[in-house]
Amino acid sequence: MKYLIIILFFSSIGTKAQTVDSLVKPFSSNRNTSLVSYIPPALYVGYGFMALNNKALIGVDRSVYNDMREDHPHFSTKIDDYLRYSPAAASVALNIAGIKGRHSFTDQTFIYLISTAVVSNSVTFLKRSTRQLRPDGSSNSAFPSGHTATAFAAAEFMHQEFGERSAWYSIAAYSAATATGVLRVYNNAHWFSNIIAGAGVGILSTKAAYLIYPQIKNLVKHRNNISVTPFYYNNASGLTLSASF
Repeated sequence: MKYLIIILFFSSIGTKAQTVDSLVKPFSSNRNTSLVSYIPPALYVGYGFMALNNKALIGVDRSVYNDMREDHPHFSTKIDDYLRYSPAAASVALNIAGIKGRHSFTDQTFIYLISTAVVSNSVTFLKRSTRQLRPDGSSNSAFPSGHTATAFAAAEFMHQEFGERSAWYSIAAYSAATATGVLRVYNNAHWFSNIIAGAGVGILSTKAAYLIYPQIKNLVKHRNNISVTPFYYNNASGLTLSASF
């Protein structure tokens, strides 16, 4: 149980910092660019990488594993397969209920799709590069936890869109994401460091999406606003209007 508290502590650092940040700053589009907000998820990813080869951190992973298996040797659930999507589903529900986020529903959809693409490709690349064996020995794809990354990406998305409406939206989203990570350890699918790294990858992926989307939107807008310059020329029938693009 003491390790569960550690997990919750790591996962709540970013939530608390970002929630306080959202409460003291006005509603704005550049809040996500604060460098301070990138520190916690970057530390999570860094911890995960260090735990791949650091004996002390590998020992922590083994201790968490032994503790979990001793207390719950036959634990198994599929809830984490669905819980990871709950913050995203809640965001849709809030829109349907008429509670507006920072962006329109269309913009939210594109931002979340970009976030999903970034987190999916990042997790796949890291799994193939590190090839860490899972605790249950089922495959060499332990690092990082994809479920946890997906959950924290969705939690960060909900925080970005609705955290300024109420801090409880952020707290609920990050609680669901944290529960997903904890269940991945209980299910014997990941080491402790895998879910910490997964949380960092997820948060950073969504932050990246909020930086990428405005650039894509501006590019599309620029292409759609190509000026049409009229000019006239004379022919046998008289003055004729044409245009250059």
